[in-house]
Amino acid sequence: MNRYFDIHAYFRKVGFAFRALENRNFRLYFFGASVSLMGTWIQNLAIGWMVYRLTDSAFYLGLVGFAGQIPALILTPLAGVFADRTNRFKVLVITQSIPMILAFILAILTFSGHITVNYLLIIVVINGIAIAFDTPFRHAFLLDMLGDKKLIPNAVALNSTLFNTARFIGPSLGGLLIALFGEAVCFLINGISFSGVIVALLMMRLPGFVRPVSRMSVFGELKEGLSYAWNFLPARYMISLAMVLSFFGLPFQSFLPVYAADILNGDSQLLGFLTGALGAGALSGALFLASQNSIRGLPTLIRNAALLFGAALLAFSMSHYAWLSLLLLFITGFGMIISFASTNTLLQSVVAEDRRGRVLALYSMSFLGFTPVGSLLLGLAAEYLSVPYTTLAASMICLLFALFYATKAKIVKQQIL
Repeated sequence: MNRYFDIHAYFRKVGFAFRALENRNFRLYFFGASVSLMGTWIQNLAIGWMVYRLTDSAFYLGLVGFAGQIPALILTPLAGVFADRTNRFKVLVITQSIPMILAFILAILTFSGHITVNYLLIIVVINGIAIAFDTPFRHAFLLDMLGDKKLIPNAVALNSTLFNTARFIGPSLGGLLIALFGEAVCFLINGISFSGVIVALLMMRLPGFVRPVSRMSVFGELKEGLSYAWNFLPARYMISLAMVLSFFGLPFQSFLPVYAADILNGDSQLLGFLTGALGAGALSGALFLASQNSIRGLPTLIRNAALLFGAALLAFSMSHYAWLSLLLLFITGFGMIISFASTNTLLQSVVAEDRRGRVLALYSMSFLGFTPVGSLLLGLAAEYLSVPYTTLAASMICLLFALFYATKAKIVKQQIL
């Protein structure tokens, strides 16, 4: 009898971890995006492998990462202003359609043998512009989609689960597809996959859009949002940590083809396994967050996760064994997603409603805008220091800033609870 109740309690806890899926709109989004994100990760791996195959250069890997994400550094803050005053649903349909078209163009160029690094750079820049608008609109759209603020923490965690399930499966599948059919098939699959999230958006039942009254100009509202994020100490410290981890920590992903091919003496499948291990760790972290029933412990969790991320990345940078690298990437992914997803959850839960889009845009800019600059600079450094030593130095900076945040975590907790 006790065993029965233990099992029953276990299944209640599992159901609690997926409670946001009871919402029809979020359920549509979750399953539609699961198709789209799988294609995205297949394409991301194919682009990285193609760039390294065409150029044999760590610098070009960093340059393509820079070109694909640098639009976010310029445009995301402005997109946040419009996310507070524009119909988010209509914009999201557009920002999902543009990458779909670009994926088909990329497939055609690759199938025909006309693909070059220059064409690839143009395509990833245009794609980056779409992402710069899509991300803050999508974060701000979450409450519109749910209609219940209490579901936000679980929805953020489940969204991270979805993202990292695709990160786990997509690259491994992409590595196999490249080995069997080449990169063009990966781009074609990604183009088709966008239909999942677009159809899901069109099927949602949403409240009528009421355009807010704008009291200021676009730049006036941008300044107001920046001032609010700086003066609200929890937002300042959490976004600052996310920016440092994004600038110095996340660019290591651009170097994974170098680790797979040159340091670990592998092929495209090993690259898929490395990226998949990172995703598996992130998926585990997201599932852990989904089971949490309160935001009270998140400031401390952010601190611990940031320290774990930096330490695991430092160890990975010096590894020459595939099995050890896979294990360390799993731990790196676990720390990474808990730090970023917990920050997202707290910001969604505690910022003022009329500034939601702008604050979330700054959070989005931390990993969309700062990562490409870091990718470019670390790519340049790797040409002189080598990839392992560059990653080692970057991970040490992440650890130092995580220690700084640790001194502020108590302030964050006191002001949000």
